Amino acid sequence: MPGAPACDSRRCMIDIAHHIQRISVLAVPLLLALCVHEVAHGLVAFRLGDPTARQAGRLTLNPLKHLDPIGTIAFFFVNIGWGRPVPVDARYFKNPRKGMMLVAIAGPVSNFLLACLFAVGFHLIEGTSVSDPEGVAMKILYPMLLICQAGVFVNLILGVFNLLPIPPLDGSSILAYFLPARLAYNYMQLRRYGFFIVIGLVLLGNFTGFSVLGALLFPPVEFLGHLLGVPT
Repeated sequence: MPGAPACDSRRCMIDIAHHIQRISVLAVPLLLALCVHEVAHGLVAFRLGDPTARQAGRLTLNPLKHLDPIGTIAFFFVNIGWGRPVPVDARYFKNPRKGMMLVAIAGPVSNFLLACLFAVGFHLIEGTSVSDPEGVAMKILYPMLLICQAGVFVNLILGVFNLLPIPPLDGSSILAYFLPARLAYNYMQLRRYGFFIVIGLVLLGNFTGFSVLGALLFPPVEFLGHLLGVPT
């Protein structure tokens, strides 16, 4: 049909515009979420006596210090992501196993707290009355509302994802603390395969139509989003 190529081109342009809009809405919350997550690890480690992250210049919200290119790109395509891990030297801790557990849990906790702050912003903006729906105020408030909504989603996803007990995700260090020392050591040796395990789960979901990661992540994210009163 003569009209088909034009229709396909128009649909393609709409898809590209939608993807650009999605990236622009997610960019700020994602950068903030990744930075806060990594800084939280570094701050707790520093408070426990480890200066490594501070000496490496990682106690900063400068995103260039924390972004992992693959982890950032992955978030936009499969809704999971990660930052460049903050260096931690457990030898500085009085109790290395407990110290690593506290450092690990700080990351997800920071994301959940940030999700709460974005939720507050969402409700404040949502409750703001605008006399002119087509005016300048609405054109500013609506994008801010979308960014706050995205901020809740991004931080809940990162928080829940990092609690998964797959080394080197934070959940593995938390679980290792409660395991016998020898078992914990062997378990953490899976760290070198963690990236491949996550990618394998993503690919498995693509091939089978059932996403194991989605089944693990989205129910708790939707539940927490519901508690915060923000649609995710």
